Amino acid sequence: MVKIILASQSPRRRDLLASLGVDFQTIASNTEENLNTKDPVELVTELSRQKALNVAYQLDYDSIVIGADTIVYVDGNILGKPENEIDAFNKLKLLQGRSHQVYTGICIVKVPSYKIISDYAMTQVWIKSMKDQEIRNYIKTGEVMDKAGAYAIQGRGSLIVEKIEGCYYNVVGLPLNKLNEMLKQLDVDLMCI
Repeated sequence: MVKIILASQSPRRRDLLASLGVDFQTIASNTEENLNTKDPVELVTELSRQKALNVAYQLDYDSIVIGADTIVYVDGNILGKPENEIDAFNKLKLLQGRSHQVYTGICIVKVPSYKIISDYAMTQVWIKSMKDQEIRNYIKTGEVMDKAGAYAIQGRGSLIVEKIEGCYYNVVGLPLNKLNEMLKQLDVDLMCI
């Protein structure tokens, strides 16, 4: 049986894949997450491709490597993970009281053929209006620092999200249905493994 490798350090991506009962291994990629583009689709698809290939090139056995990258996009700006609490405050201040998009790129590399399948998902998210103190209180929870856009929809961030349109799992960091549709192109169905 082919091995499934998740090229990610994200605990949320690990948890999502594990929740399906999938037997997989995690190998972190050593890629720089900076590209000179303002296009969210181009950014997440290229970064996910780099992550997957970085890990795939390390392997010498039959495997399927999954790379993913998630960003928040609002007003032509790409919001990644906050650098500090001030940056987190500014990101949340920008997002509150309106909608934004969450993009996740997925790249799958089949080893040893190096066949590549790449796609992305987009979800529209509405964040409620918040007073500055509410934003500071949320930042104090500690869950904002390693999340694109400085919020965790699966945690206390659920209390600031008014609604979403699209895939919830995309906002968490790995759109599972999209991933499974891509894997089916390689004759792998997460429902059956």
